Amino acid sequence: EVQLVESGGGLVQAGGSLRLSCAASGFTFDDYHLGWFRQSPGKEREGVSCISNGPTYYADSVKGRFTISSDNAKNTVYLQMNSLKPEDTAVYYCAAVSVCGLRVGVLTLESDYWGQGTQVTVSS
Repeated sequence: EVQLVESGGGLVQAGGSLRLSCAASGFTFDDYHLGWFRQSPGKEREGVSCISNGPTYYADSVKGRFTISSDNAKNTVYLQMNSLKPEDTAVYYCAAVSVCGLRVGVLTLESDYWGQGTQVTVSS
């Protein structure tokens, strides 16, 4: 059974940092890429970043501020979020994705499995 468990969300002031973690089980990183999505109230879920056996990809809105990484030995993926802005406020979801990359320069993710999400709130 595929399981994805996020942690590390919380409340932070604008300009601050948070590190999200996602513990994955039930599959290997050879089976799926790992990615992060987020969803704000009233908005559609959007892809934030993904990692594909090394190469990493980011949405333009977070490029230069967020960093995705993975520890294959621990089956864990991380999202380091720096210089946070109020517009980054959202529920962040870890996902096992079958598609991870850029199409016409735009981050493209297709997810098969989701975690339960972790709330990130950035105050101004």
